[in-house]
Amino acid sequence: MATGKKTGGRQAGTPNIVTTELRQVLKQILAKEYSGIPQLLDKLEPKDRLDMIVKLSKYVMPTVEAVHFKEDEPLSWTL
Repeated sequence: MATGKKTGGRQAGTPNIVTTELRQVLKQILAKEYSGIPQLLDKLEPKDRLDMIVKLSKYVMPTVEAVHFKEDEPLSWTL
């Protein structure tokens, strides 16, 4: 039994072939479906459309973290 030493398997930094192939297949599927997204959104009910837009937006817009006030922090600021 190995005691903290790598004795086989992939070398460090070598990509996993299955993962690489799966990503390529998923990219092809997404590329085909990409142009049809607006038409699919138009078919949804407004509530579902908004929900889908919110879910998709995280892939194109940075996530904003919530702001937390500290105890000594003022509640209003002058500009």
